[in-house]
Amino acid sequence: MAPSIRLSPAARSLFDEPLAIAVQGLGPRQQVTLRTSLRDETGELFQASAHYQAGDDGELDLARCPALPGGSFSGLEPMGLLWALQPQKPFWRLIKRHVQSPFLLQLEVFEGHGERPGRLLAQAQHERAFLRDGVRRVPVREGRIRATLFLPPGDGPFPGIIDLYGTGGGLPEYRACLLANHGFAVLALAFYSYEDLPKGMKEFHLEYFEEAINYMLQHTKVKGPGIGLLGHSKGGDLCVSMASFLKGITATALINGSVANVGAVLRYKDITIPPLGINPKRIKVSKSGIADIIDALNNPLEEPDQQSFIPLEKAECCFLFIVGQDDHNWKSEFFAVEGSKRLQAHGKEKPEIVCYPGAGHYIEPPFFPMCAASMHLLFGKPVMWGGEPKAHCEAQIDAWQQIQAFFRKHLTGKPSGTSSKL
Repeated sequence: MAPSIRLSPAARSLFDEPLAIAVQGLGPRQQVTLRTSLRDETGELFQASAHYQAGDDGELDLARCPALPGGSFSGLEPMGLLWALQPQKPFWRLIKRHVQSPFLLQLEVFEGHGERPGRLLAQAQHERAFLRDGVRRVPVREGRIRATLFLPPGDGPFPGIIDLYGTGGGLPEYRACLLANHGFAVLALAFYSYEDLPKGMKEFHLEYFEEAINYMLQHTKVKGPGIGLLGHSKGGDLCVSMASFLKGITATALINGSVANVGAVLRYKDITIPPLGINPKRIKVSKSGIADIIDALNNPLEEPDQQSFIPLEKAECCFLFIVGQDDHNWKSEFFAVEGSKRLQAHGKEKPEIVCYPGAGHYIEPPFFPMCAASMHLLFGKPVMWGGEPKAHCEAQIDAWQQIQAFFRKHLTGKPSGTSSKL
């Protein structure tokens, strides 16, 4: 019997779902190298490989067989061949731009553990999809809003969430659509560098975000009376500002966000919040040219930067802070703790803070490979994001559950029954 790869689900799975990988038909205790390859939509190649030894029966099940040293990872890692994918081009991050088409994953089994791949023994292809059947993708161009709404199958109404990314700009949809697969109506909202929106990050007006909130609150498929906000990085402090000044927000989840306004002036009616100051002298650059910017921002507790601290005590919502404790973009844990102190000092409910040791800045949906360093649009050079791949992967899986449980609890009133695994 010739060796073959057995996958479950066989041909197609959602990107945030586990994929079971096994090889059958090998010789007893045969040594093999498994390799995965994936090309993003720009054609850039991501690869991972691992060394294995089949069992006495010639079977190799990644859920039971540990990877041997010498590959991209070692130990019992059933999903290692996905989370360990690394770009062949330096400082490149895996992003899904067109969510209606899947990523195509190539799996190959080679003979032996050599430096160069041995004879090809088996290969398979698998689609990693982003949209579950029946989820609708609706482009939104109403008033000034530039967004995409994802609606789960069925009549609804569904708990509503606005999803914001960070300084990359544009309109990333992949997190929003993966969340919609789990029963939420999610609006991926662009706020700059997209179509006719401002090209740069000079200033933001909360009236724009208010329009998006009102759009969601008035939508027949969105369950009221309030909606949720989910923001990563710069999107996080925008969510804090929205929750602090605008009505209709019930729950706000931040992934490595800031409680100070960062990077651009923020305006709402007659209120102006200046951005937190930056001292470029505190940036450390390694011999390989990668910048560590963790100390670049000023402290929002000290003058003259106290004006940049967002008055989150005005918010009428619950908060969840997801924190990567190895975030090198900025001090996410410090921001979460100071935000919590400020809320409690004003008699507000203590927010949930979930900390992940070994997780970096880009805590994405499950099984996105960790990006250790990539180009930073504001700094114009590659910066390190922090994180240790295995711990970061585990954080992404758990954080995804935490975020969904938080929104289910506060937007539907149903307890979720999930608890942190870390």
